[in-house]
Amino acid sequence: MPAYRLSSRLLLPIAAMAAATALVLTGCTANDSLATQYRSGNGQNYIAGDGTVSEYAAANRGAPVSFTGTLQDGSTVSSAKYAGKVLVVNFWYAGCPPCRVEAPMLQSLSQKYADRGVAFLGVNLYDSAQTAASFEKDKGVTYPSVLDRDSGSVLLAFSKTVPPKATPTTLVVDKKGRVAARILGAIPDKSILDSLISDAVDEH
Repeated sequence: MPAYRLSSRLLLPIAAMAAATALVLTGCTANDSLATQYRSGNGQNYIAGDGTVSEYAAANRGAPVSFTGTLQDGSTVSSAKYAGKVLVVNFWYAGCPPCRVEAPMLQSLSQKYADRGVAFLGVNLYDSAQTAASFEKDKGVTYPSVLDRDSGSVLLAFSKTVPPKATPTTLVVDKKGRVAARILGAIPDKSILDSLISDAVDEH
């Protein structure tokens, strides 16, 4: 699937937003040692993606991604639930330093787009239900997450088209169920994901 790097129009807001984003994240993660270490550059041997942002032209997105997973409460969720909606999928786990840093950012955007036909879904790759729930309570995350540790079904479904390849990875799925954009690694700036979501919402 051909990909291209983030366009210049999306890079423009980064400088202006960086300071504000840093202040917000500092407040949200001030008591989080792993997040603090990650922001300071000490990843404690943690290796992740480099934050590369790729967008995919509508003609090159391939087939819709079909998946089924189990949420923390034991209920089942599938891609059919999100038909006709833009879906933001974030692959994470509680011990992942950049996941801890970007969680408030994702939560904020989930609230911003709640009334615009956009859904958010986490995919927890390693944790138990208890650990995942504790993380979400601590970070104030209100959108659901699939527990994918045992089956790996959601990870496998997306890997067939646009492999996550790193944790965290964030995907923007268009209204037809196809991956429109991928951020490989930590989200570089909230404004970037915001723009990717907005583009997907505006597509017809």
